[in-house]
Amino acid sequence: MYVLARYGREDLALLYVGRTRRGSLVECVESVAPPVPREEKWVLIVSTLQGCPVRCRMCDAGGEYRGALTGEEILAQIEALIAGRYPDLKVPVPKFKIQFARMGEPALNPAVLQVLRQLPQKYDAPGLMPCLSTVLPRGCESFFAELGEIKNSLYTGGSFQLQFSLHTTDPDRRRELIPYPVLNFSDAARLGERFFQSGDRRLGLNFAAAQGCPIEPAVLADHFDPKIFAVKLTPLNPTGRSGHHQLSSRIDPRTGAGSEELVEGLRAAGYEVILSLGQPEEDAIGSNCGQYVSRFRHSQAMVQA
Repeated sequence: MYVLARYGREDLALLYVGRTRRGSLVECVESVAPPVPREEKWVLIVSTLQGCPVRCRMCDAGGEYRGALTGEEILAQIEALIAGRYPDLKVPVPKFKIQFARMGEPALNPAVLQVLRQLPQKYDAPGLMPCLSTVLPRGCESFFAELGEIKNSLYTGGSFQLQFSLHTTDPDRRRELIPYPVLNFSDAARLGERFFQSGDRRLGLNFAAAQGCPIEPAVLADHFDPKIFAVKLTPLNPTGRSGHHQLSSRIDPRTGAGSEELVEGLRAAGYEVILSLGQPEEDAIGSNCGQYVSRFRHSQAMVQA
């Protein structure tokens, strides 16, 4: 991968726009989580598609969709980031997460499975933990079945993380936020129950909490077993598309204010709850999905004009 641009901060997040040998424009990120040093936790976030056909209302990755990346193109992002820090491709970091969560819905690209099979062989990384976030597209059940087989074979003992991006418990609002055919909660719960085995990490139910988008603990409890699923709450990021659709965060990104009653209700329903507040500076540097590629394409278009 040829790096076209780099932006950000060493002590927080560095964003890269690159071009693959095939000519695909990709976006990837390496980040840390202060005050935890990079030597203890290092996170890579890679793209799996060129753009995204799902077009979630809060995500800037849903611009021009140009198809799936190949397995080689996904691995090229990972290798470029690793080689920049560890030229011998040996990663001694105890918690080394690779998130398939940048641009693109990973379940729409079978090459992700190919990459997951290769990672343990390609890199000496004892702390490797892949993480896959999905909106659960309909018709991808075979993808998740094979993903489960890979997890059970190569990523045992809690070294794999699967997250369902739900965002609201209201079916109508969910269809508005995620305008793509997705599994309903009953089917999603059954998929998660088949995927989960004793010793695994709990599957995450992700909510980027927006005003006017209900998150009802009772609705979750009717479908998702707290012994199998945990809940992750984040503020809604201020992206171009969230602004266009007049979406605002229910949770203050600096203090977590606005989450107290929700966290209490979810815990009362039996759920482990993770309130994840990022660094506000990440919004300032445009570290949300697709923002940097969008800027790059726009700047190139202006130069050509």
